[in-house]
Amino acid sequence: MASNEPAPSPDELAARLRAAVGALVRSTRGADRLAPSPAAVLDLLDVRGPMTAADLAAIRGVRHQTMAATVKELTGAGHLAAGPDPDDARKRILTLTASGKRAIDADRHRRISVLAEALDRVLDEYERHVLAHALTLVDRISASVADTHDSPTAGRGPVTGAW
Repeated sequence: MASNEPAPSPDELAARLRAAVGALVRSTRGADRLAPSPAAVLDLLDVRGPMTAADLAAIRGVRHQTMAATVKELTGAGHLAAGPDPDDARKRILTLTASGKRAIDADRHRRISVLAEALDRVLDEYERHVLAHALTLVDRISASVADTHDSPTAGRGPVTGAW
């Protein structure tokens, strides 16, 4: 890139960033054993701790009935346990079981391995430094979006992240 070249507009960069991140996420899904929605639920419980199905539905932006089906599937697979809410006996608190923790950790590890192999294959050391710097910029952008937009996750970071 020539130094006298104008920087791309924020709109152009935003479109390219969205497309690139989407393609990256889709390209690693082939390594997953868990479907995206159940994986996101396990990730949320792992990162944020126990919560109700209503809390999960609100964070994920889905109907309670949709979340109830996902919770039933994950509970049946032994990945979640439900216990009483100490503050409201009508509610059930969902927690990640050891099996659920192993399942989400295995998917995370597979995705990281796929990405690490690709980074090793296509980037030299200098390019890895450039990418590391660019990721700090992406983190700043993510934090700004989360802090400035009214959403169930505003100010709390990404809906899912460690996966």
